[in-house]
Amino acid sequence: MAYLAPAEFVTKMVDAGESKIFMSTRDTVIRAYMAGAILALAAAFAVTINVQTGQPLAGAILFPVGFCMLYLMGFDLLTGVFMLAPLALIDKRPGVTVAAILRNWGLVFVGNFAGAFTVAVMMAIIFTFGFTQAPDAVGQKIGVIGEGRTVGYASHGAAGMLTLFIRGVLCNWMVATGVVGAMISTSVSGKVVAMWMPIMLFFYMGFEHSIVNMFLFPSGLLLGGNFSVMDYLIWNEIPTVIGNLVGGLAFVGLTLYSTHMRTGAKRKADLRVGMAAVPAE
Repeated sequence: MAYLAPAEFVTKMVDAGESKIFMSTRDTVIRAYMAGAILALAAAFAVTINVQTGQPLAGAILFPVGFCMLYLMGFDLLTGVFMLAPLALIDKRPGVTVAAILRNWGLVFVGNFAGAFTVAVMMAIIFTFGFTQAPDAVGQKIGVIGEGRTVGYASHGAAGMLTLFIRGVLCNWMVATGVVGAMISTSVSGKVVAMWMPIMLFFYMGFEHSIVNMFLFPSGLLLGGNFSVMDYLIWNEIPTVIGNLVGGLAFVGLTLYSTHMRTGAKRKADLRVGMAAVPAE
C-alpha cells in the first residue's frame, strides 16, 4: 500500500532519528549543507515570484518545491532533526545520549548555515551584477524583509520577542508535519503531496523558519538592509531556533510518539497478558 498506518510511520521516525545521530560527521555536514543551499534557492525563487507577480500566494504555492527536493534526496534540515533525534533517546535506543543529539544538532546547524550563506552570496552577486550596482527589485525586497523581521520585532520589545517565538513554534509545527508526510507514503507522488501542504501553509503565513532565515538575513545584510548581525541573531535567529525546537518536538514528534508508538506497545503487552491468563483447554 502507498499509505503507512501511524504506528508504522512513527517507527520510521524513531529509526530515522537514530540513524541521523550515528551518521558520520562528514556525511552529516554535507547533507546539511545541501539542504540549506536548496532551501535557500527555493526561498529566493519564492521571493522572485512574489515581486514579479505581486501575489504572495503564488510564491507560497511554489516554495515547497525546494523542501520536497531536499527530502527526496535524503538531505537534512535542523528543523527536521529537532523532531526526530530526541525520539531515539525517548525510545531508549542503545548508544543514544543527550550529547550525541546535541552533536547532531550542532553539525546540522553549521551545515545548513554554510549552505544557505553560500547561496546568499551567489544571489547577492546576481542581484547586484557582482556588487557593481544597487540591488534589483528582488534584492531590495529581501533587504526589506530582513529589516522588518529583526528591528520590526525589536520595536515591540518583549511582545515582539514573544511573537517571534510563537511564529517559530508554528513554523516547525508545520515543517515537522511535512517531514512526517515524507514517511507516510511509499510513493514519490504521495510523499510530495503530503509534504507540500504544510510547507505552503507556513510560508504564506509568514512563520519563522531558522534555515530560510539563514538565507534571508545574511542576504539582507549583503544587499544593504538597515539592521546589524546582532539584530539578526538576537531578534530573529536564536529565538526562531528555540521556537522551531519546541514546535517540532512538542506538537509533532512527542504527540505522535506518545499516542501511537507507546500506545501500540502497551496494547500488545495487554494482549499478551490477557492471552497468558486464559487457561489452556
